[in-house]
Amino acid sequence: MDYKKTGVDIEAGDSLVDWLRKTQPAQFPHQDKLVEGIGGFAALFKADFKNYKEPCLVTCTDGVGTKVKLASQAKKYGGVAQDLVAMCLNDLICCGAEPWFFLDYYASGKLDLEAAKEFLSGVRQACHSSNCALIGGETAEMPGMYENGDFDCAGFAVGVVDRSLALGSHRVQDGDIILGLASSGCHSNGYSLLRQVFAEDLTKWMEQLLTPTRLYVDLVKKLKEVGGVKAIAHITGGGLDNVTRVLPAGAQANLQPSWVIPEVFREVKRRTQMSWSQMLTTLNCGLGLVLVVDPKKSQELLQVANNNSCPGYIIGRVTMNSEKNQNLTCLDKATWNLATDQFDK
Repeated sequence: MDYKKTGVDIEAGDSLVDWLRKTQPAQFPHQDKLVEGIGGFAALFKADFKNYKEPCLVTCTDGVGTKVKLASQAKKYGGVAQDLVAMCLNDLICCGAEPWFFLDYYASGKLDLEAAKEFLSGVRQACHSSNCALIGGETAEMPGMYENGDFDCAGFAVGVVDRSLALGSHRVQDGDIILGLASSGCHSNGYSLLRQVFAEDLTKWMEQLLTPTRLYVDLVKKLKEVGGVKAIAHITGGGLDNVTRVLPAGAQANLQPSWVIPEVFREVKRRTQMSWSQMLTTLNCGLGLVLVVDPKKSQELLQVANNNSCPGYIIGRVTMNSEKNQNLTCLDKATWNLATDQFDK
């Protein structure tokens, strides 16, 4: 018996790394800062902080969840690769950070080189479009851990923001406008539910369910250049409850059903008989990012979003209660009023 007979092919893994290194575009983002990257034990990135007064490194990690099961069934891997990058970078930009570099972890029971290449090509393309360097990663082959064809993945991102420019609840004030930016679909949340909901006619819905998560990095950069962006919430697991994470104690988000609910979410509601309140706190229901902005800039910001092929909506306003209880928990920091019955009209 040897290692290869147990199901682990080291040569296949080496050939994948070699392919990735040789096919890396010369003009990839932040190549001037990359001292040592793919293929080593670790990567070296030459950080340049000269344009920052008080630079703060920003880090995040995330996965794609059980959406990978659908990708395995359909044998389509590029979309979930974008999902992986988007789930990390969309989190990272919520505090106003600029992405610098990304690492991925890809694990399977037996390494399928063509599937892995499609996946890594998708990761690389998503990083490139977000001006983020793909600096390294790990490919693991674990027989017995995964069934044939199954895989899992995780992503890790690092960026930087000047402390004085960081976005968040500390900037939010009474009367601020709440903008919603359209999602591209279900993104990468709720798939343990979605796979069961569409189990009987999965082929019909597969393309929609595998639509990759929208990347908001470039758009948010343009919105920040306009000014007036105070806080950003990435609408992931928990749906619109994520808005409460960027509001100060005593704040109330008064939301209105002013955006378009895509048909896939309406179909989920029909099949599950969930209420709109349950739907909105489970799935993104058509909104991938929510911004709290200065009222004076709201229309201009909305126009920039629409001009960049991302439908935007004014979905509410922030009001402050007279008493600010600093001991409230995260979800108690804000209550939100939403006439959800309007979605059915």
